[in-house]
Amino acid sequence: MALNAAFRWFIRKRMMNIERVRSRPVELQRHLFNRLLLEGKGTAFGAEHGFGSVRSLREFQRQVPIRTYDEFKPYIQRAQQGELGVLWPGEARWFAKSSGTSSDRSKFLPVTEASLRGCHYKGGKDLLALFCDQRPQAELYDGKHLILGGSSALHQNGSGGFTGDLSAIIVRNLPFWVEARRTPSREIALMENWEEKVDALARATLREDVRILAGVPSWMLVVAKRVLEMSGADTLGEVWPNLQLYMHGGVSFEPYRAEFDALIGGTRLPFDCLETYNASEGFFGLQDRLDANDLLMMLDYGIYFEFVPMSEWDTENPRALELREVEVGEEYALVISTNAGLWRYALGDVVRITEVHPFRMQVVGRTTSYLNAFGEEVMVDQAERAIAEASALAGGHVRDYTAAPVFMNLKETGAHEWCIEFSKPPAGGMQLFMECLDASLRRQNSDYDAKRTAELALRFPIGHSVAPGAFDEWLQSKGKLGGQHKVPRLANDRSIVDALMDMQKEAEQGELA
Repeated sequence: MALNAAFRWFIRKRMMNIERVRSRPVELQRHLFNRLLLEGKGTAFGAEHGFGSVRSLREFQRQVPIRTYDEFKPYIQRAQQGELGVLWPGEARWFAKSSGTSSDRSKFLPVTEASLRGCHYKGGKDLLALFCDQRPQAELYDGKHLILGGSSALHQNGSGGFTGDLSAIIVRNLPFWVEARRTPSREIALMENWEEKVDALARATLREDVRILAGVPSWMLVVAKRVLEMSGADTLGEVWPNLQLYMHGGVSFEPYRAEFDALIGGTRLPFDCLETYNASEGFFGLQDRLDANDLLMMLDYGIYFEFVPMSEWDTENPRALELREVEVGEEYALVISTNAGLWRYALGDVVRITEVHPFRMQVVGRTTSYLNAFGEEVMVDQAERAIAEASALAGGHVRDYTAAPVFMNLKETGAHEWCIEFSKPPAGGMQLFMECLDASLRRQNSDYDAKRTAELALRFPIGHSVAPGAFDEWLQSKGKLGGQHKVPRLANDRSIVDALMDMQKEAEQGELA
């Protein structure tokens, strides 16, 4: 108890910084912009783009174009090859491996000492500080923290640097006070065979006093179910009665919430879920209120934000706004400049501003992850809500899903085709599930509803219940099986849906044979 009291005192000291983010957001971002420019002035990128002469944001925007990963890649490759001071002063030692682009299987994002200490670790501390501030009776530090990372350990790249999942970089450099309470062992945390890792994780944590869970929801469910199988318990509350907090991110939690509620059961203290917005490129936001579903933008983590209105995203010279110019309810593509040496980098995420002063947001999709083959503009957050509503109404639990268009032909109008993996099949059947999903999308999205009216452009959606493990099999075929990788929810091409359906047919033919 004394140890936990000391932990609460230590961690809640961060509340002063959080209150500053809430009360002085614009000032913080302007100060940060100047600091980043000063650091970047001596780099090769800074010299090439005239950082020394920049006196305002508008000058910076004129001299530095917005770049995607593919456009930024040559600079990152120079840093990977050992060149000093390319994007950030000094040596770049770590490169976080992330899901790829249209031209590459994987992305490699620089992680500097400044971004590790001044961004990623700050996010973890601040989330715990906010939780302890709202739950003063929390007893987190007297037990263990189950941190579920990815499946890629660190590998030397031949030039003195290391590549691997962000979680592997973080685990290798954890502060002592986190390492002292983390479970499982580092050896298990960095295992690369995900199927073996799940068993090892469950076995290693089964008899620990776990109080915090952290990880992507889909994979945390896999581990939780394996723990229940090994223990013979019905709920996690029976295995870990002191469980108090689940920190999640990476995908929307809504499709998984009902199943988590059922799995947790009763615990000694209140159990809460808090969302983080953390990526290989940086830590951008966290849920600062237990009863809310939006995220406080973290504006002192070494990340300068610009916001491109979605109406301008595909134009030749999109207008990028600064923080003080954004409006509540509007959706923006994020552009970031960071203490990892990313300059005006197009993150690919779309956020909706929910509040200003303090600034809060929701992640609603990707600039390239939406359905718009027929002008319907279905965003990921709408799909997530529709899946959650259909699950509740039809009595099912969804583990994973993806959707793609069925394009029009001379005989038929178009449609959306959904591949859904259920952890609990809908009691009301697949037809009811799809009816509920369709109805939810029609309520949420006027463009979708218009296209569905009289089936002018879109007929009733096609739904497939794919076999358990189908999504894992697809990820494995791409070399991306693990906690940090996920199947794109929505796509405007059919490559993923077609691959899943081919796998399904092969499995069915194998059973018949």
